Amino acid sequence: MLEIEMKFPVTDLAAVVARLVELGARPGATREEADHYFNAPHRDFAQTDEALRIRRIGTSNRVTYKGPRRPGPDKTRSEIEVALGDGDETFADFARILTSLGFRAVAVVSKRRAGYELHRDGFDMEACLDEVDGVGRFVELEILAPEEALDKARAVLQDVAHALKLVDSERRSYLEMLLLASAR
Repeated sequence: MLEIEMKFPVTDLAAVVARLVELGARPGATREEADHYFNAPHRDFAQTDEALRIRRIGTSNRVTYKGPRRPGPDKTRSEIEVALGDGDETFADFARILTSLGFRAVAVVSKRRAGYELHRDGFDMEACLDEVDGVGRFVELEILAPEEALDKARAVLQDVAHALKLVDSERRSYLEMLLLASAR
């Protein structure tokens, strides 16, 4: 599956919520997420535009690999995600496996995320209202779709972004923005 997403900086999250409700979006859970990113010993993910992270939501742990971004106005890339066992010990053990193999911890992206579910033109879409520590507030629109539906999914994302009055799409990841802000 491909992850097709668009991200927009916003100042007024309440206005976006009102528009989402008008579009029929259903609110989901609000959660705290901590994304622990790692770099490989055999290639630099910053250069290859890949990502490897362990996402922690409460005691839940998931490992995710994201392939290089494809050209276009959105951020499209392959994504493989696997659930790990719950708990601090599982997280620490898996992080220790990675570092034992030569991977190194890069940064932790912490955010508060309020999710909304929306069905549009045959696609299930998630709209996430994110407050990212050290980076800012964003709305992220995401569809998971097979390769053959890429063009249609992109069009749906752009239509919803327009309906939500979102402008100035941001193609950088939260990790890239955090590292840039930390370097200043």
